[in-house]
Amino acid sequence: MAKENERNENKKRHSLVTGLRVITLFMVLIMAVSFFFAVLYLVRQERIKNITNEAERTITTLEDGVLAELTRYRELSRLIMTDKGVVKYLHAGIGQIDGGFIKNTRYSILDILNVTTLVDSVFVFRNDGRYVNSSHDNYILDDTRMSEDAWLEEILNRRGASVISINCNGAITRSNGIPIVSIGRVINDVTSQEKIGILFMSISPVFIDRKLEVLGGTNMVVMSEDGIVLSGDENLKKFLPASGYSDDITHEMVRDGVSKVMISYSRVPDTPLIVACATPVGNGFVMFETVRVIMILLLIFAIMIIVASVFIAKNVTSPISVLTREMEHNKETGRLDAIDADIANNEIGMLKDSYNGMVERVNDLFAQNLENEKSLRRAELRVLHEQIKPHFLYNSLETIGYLAMESGADNVHTALETLGSFYRNFLSKGDRVIPLEREINIVKDYLSLQKLRYGDIIEDEYLIGEGTGQCMIPKLILQPLVENSIYHGIRLTGEKGTILIKTELTDGDLHIFVRDTGVGMSEEQIEYLLSDHEGESLENLGETSESFGLWGTIERVRLFCGKKDVVRISSELGEYTEIEFIIPTESKSRYSR
Repeated sequence: MAKENERNENKKRHSLVTGLRVITLFMVLIMAVSFFFAVLYLVRQERIKNITNEAERTITTLEDGVLAELTRYRELSRLIMTDKGVVKYLHAGIGQIDGGFIKNTRYSILDILNVTTLVDSVFVFRNDGRYVNSSHDNYILDDTRMSEDAWLEEILNRRGASVISINCNGAITRSNGIPIVSIGRVINDVTSQEKIGILFMSISPVFIDRKLEVLGGTNMVVMSEDGIVLSGDENLKKFLPASGYSDDITHEMVRDGVSKVMISYSRVPDTPLIVACATPVGNGFVMFETVRVIMILLLIFAIMIIVASVFIAKNVTSPISVLTREMEHNKETGRLDAIDADIANNEIGMLKDSYNGMVERVNDLFAQNLENEKSLRRAELRVLHEQIKPHFLYNSLETIGYLAMESGADNVHTALETLGSFYRNFLSKGDRVIPLEREINIVKDYLSLQKLRYGDIIEDEYLIGEGTGQCMIPKLILQPLVENSIYHGIRLTGEKGTILIKTELTDGDLHIFVRDTGVGMSEEQIEYLLSDHEGESLENLGETSESFGLWGTIERVRLFCGKKDVVRISSELGEYTEIEFIIPTESKSRYSR
C-alpha cells in the first residue's frame, strides 16, 4: 500500500515535467512552420536594411571626415586674418605698399601655412582691390565675376564667418583646370568692426581623395551642387539629381545595366559639397510581403505565448516566486524559518519540503553549537576565577603571617583591614560586571598589601579620566595586569618601579592603560599573548604557563566586547610595558552573570 501511494505521488510530481514537455513540443512545431515562411520575408527585409545602414555609415563617415578637415582649415584662416602682417597690409596707405611690403606680407602668411599641407594659396584683398597671393602657382582671376555684387553677397552677409565655395565662387580658378575648395571670409577691423578686406583660402581636393581612400575609394563621389566633381567615381554623377539636395541622407533604387543599385547621397552641412555612394543590392532580389501574412504570424505567436505564459505562470513562476520571496524574507530578517506556503505537490513542492527540512536541521545545529559554546565559556571563566582567587589569597595570608611575626599587631590589623576591603570589592555580591571605580579600589587594596610585603620598591599612580568611574567593565581585569607587572616586570629588575593606571574616554570608547617600568616584553611574548589559543586545552595553558592569568584576562575582555581588536600591548625591553584595553561604553557582557 505504501509503495502504491509513493508511485501515485511520483506520478503527480511528474505532471509538471510532462506538461512542460508537451507544451514545448507543440510550440516548437508551430513556430518552426511559421518561421519557415517568415524567414523568407525577414531575409529580404534584412538585406535592404543592411545595405541601407551600410550606405548611411559610409555617407556619415565621409561627411564627418570632410567637415573635420574643413573645420581645421577654417581655424587656420582665422589665424591668417588676425596676423599682424596681414592686418598691417590691409591698413597701409597706397604709398606705403611696395614690393618689399608685399613680400613681407606673403612671408607672414607662409609662416602660418607651414603647420599644414594642401593649402594651394591664400588671397587677401584690400578694400581698394589690391591683393596679395601666398602662392606662385598660376591662377586665373575673373574680373567680371569679381565685379558682380552677387560674388561677395553671401560672404558679406556672414559678417566674418567663413563660407565654403568651389573655385572662390567662380572668381578664382587654377590655370590647369583642377577645381579647388575655397574658404572665404570678411576681415573686420578689431576696433571699429568695419570691413578692411576679404580673405580666400584655396584648398586642394587631395584631402577628399585621402578620405575616400580610407573608406575604400570605390563607388563613392564628392562633387559640388552644380556638378563639379572633386573626387571619386564620376560615373555616379549620372544617377544624382540636378538640384534639390538636403542635409538628410536620401536613398534611391536605380538599375545600372542588369544590376540593381542603391544610390545614397546628401549635402555636407553648411557647404555646397555633395557626397554620394552606390551599394549593390544583388541580382534576383524580389521582395514579397503582405499585411495579411504578418498579421496571421503575429496572431499565431500571440496565442502560443499566451498559452505558454498562463501554464508556466500557474505551475512554475508563481510557486517559485513564493519560494523566493520567503527565502528573501529569511535573509533580510536574519532568521531561518520554515516556508509556510500553499504549493502544489510537484517538484517545486519537493523543493519547499527539502528547504524546510534543511532549515530545521540548521536551526538544531545552531542551537546545539550555541549551547556548547556557552558551556565552554562558563567553564573557562570558572577555572580562571578559581585559579586567580586562591593564588592571591595564599600570598596575602603569607604576607600577614610574616608581618605578625616581624612587625607587630598594628601592621597586622592594617593588613587584615586592607585584605577585607579587597575581598569585599572582589566578591562584589557575585557581580561579573562592576563600575571602573570599584575595580580601581580593588587594585589599590591589592597594591597596599603588596607594599606591606615588598616595601617601597613599588609606587602606583592613577590618572582617572573624568566620566570614566561609572563605566561598567568585567570584574577583576586590572588586578591580574598589576600582579603581572609586579612579579614579571618590576621585581625582576631589582630596582624601584612605578605602576601607572590611566583611563580616558575617546569617541565613545573607554581606554584603560596599565604601564609599569619593569623588564619589558619581547615581540614573541606579545605575539603569544595576543594570539588565539582556542585550540589548546586549559590544562596546557594553566600552571605551566606564567602568562595564563594575563592571557585569560585578555580573553575575558574580548568576550565582553564581542570582538578581538580590543587589546594593545607595547613594550621595550629593560624600559617599560604598557597594556591598553579598549572597551565600548555601550557594550553588554557576552556571558551571563
